Amino acid sequence: MNAAEHYSYRVAWSAEDQEFVGTVLELPSLSWLESEPGAAFAGIQLLAAEVVNDLLATGEQVPEPISERNYSGKFQVRIPPAVHRRLAEEAAEQGISMNRLVSHKLSA
Repeated sequence: MNAAEHYSYRVAWSAEDQEFVGTVLELPSLSWLESEPGAAFAGIQLLAAEVVNDLLATGEQVPEPISERNYSGKFQVRIPPAVHRRLAEEAAEQGISMNRLVSHKLSA
């Protein structure tokens, strides 16, 4: 199996290029332009597979698909003390933990 089969692809309209551009999150230096979105998707998938094959052939690191990475559910964010205070006050007003408040805000 080629890791590129599980990569995260996107296709969006590029006003600058006046075409659809396909990209892959795991290989951010790659892109593929086409006049049709399906062709941009197929092109970027093919290009990513070729790059992964080249990386494997030269013994270089192949990026792990984002979808297959493990996440702990924890991360730290530094914020100004005034923002911390406002969040603590808002959480207290709602009768919930600050963790639940911030989680809700991030997922909204």
